[in-house]
Amino acid sequence: MTSATLRPASATPAGPAYERIAFVASPIAEAQDALQKLTAHFGNVAPESADVIVALGGDGLMLQTLHRFMHAGKPIYGMLRGTVGFLMNEYREGDLRERLSAARITVIHPLLMCARQKTGPAMEYHAFNEVSLFREKYQAARLRILIDGQERLAELMADGVLVATPAGSTAYNLSAGGPIIPISASLMALTPISPFRPRRWHGALLSDRARVRVEVLESDKRPVAAVADHDEVREVSAVDIQMDLAIATQLLFDPGHSLGERIVREQFGY
Repeated sequence: MTSATLRPASATPAGPAYERIAFVASPIAEAQDALQKLTAHFGNVAPESADVIVALGGDGLMLQTLHRFMHAGKPIYGMLRGTVGFLMNEYREGDLRERLSAARITVIHPLLMCARQKTGPAMEYHAFNEVSLFREKYQAARLRILIDGQERLAELMADGVLVATPAGSTAYNLSAGGPIIPISASLMALTPISPFRPRRWHGALLSDRARVRVEVLESDKRPVAAVADHDEVREVSAVDIQMDLAIATQLLFDPGHSLGERIVREQFGY
């Protein structure tokens, strides 16, 4: 996957700060079994009164958890009880409190998408991985791209284009041929999806303070949908994308297995 401009890792506070744990779990049997075992051992408080949120599942469940608690100010620690676990720690039961006390913090920021249609109000959604624009029909999309109000690409003919956070740079962005961004870099990736014209444009790296605007040309003939993680707006006329630096979510990782380390490993193929 995985959302977000990131800051360097640091040690979390130890001891009582993580005494009250709220567990959330995927509906699959493996995650529900872990939920029962961990709740019996550590208890399970309401998220609003918790010191930490522990997510049990895969990266899909982690994305849901990030969205659900993005305004709560709670650190989130994931344990893999699902399929893909790029944002998750190894699952173990007995030493959870010790692992939480020793965990390292990575702070991530989501993208804010403001999608506009020809009629009606603009719709806003956040994305911790990426904001993507896709053609809705058989014809390629025609897109105009502006950065900070300045036209940078008068016309992109492609299946679409996406803007990815460092955390999301190893997800769809990488599959589309975009660059992997170090987790501490204040950057976003702008990556075309199956470009037809210009053929040699492979995207751009942008400051995490850049404002990206994508305008849809011939929107009636060539309709385009915009997606922020899992929230979709169809038949858009223009989409504004920027990093929402006002939202800072803390992800917790075991020492030696930080998100930054995993992104470095991805660049060397392991």
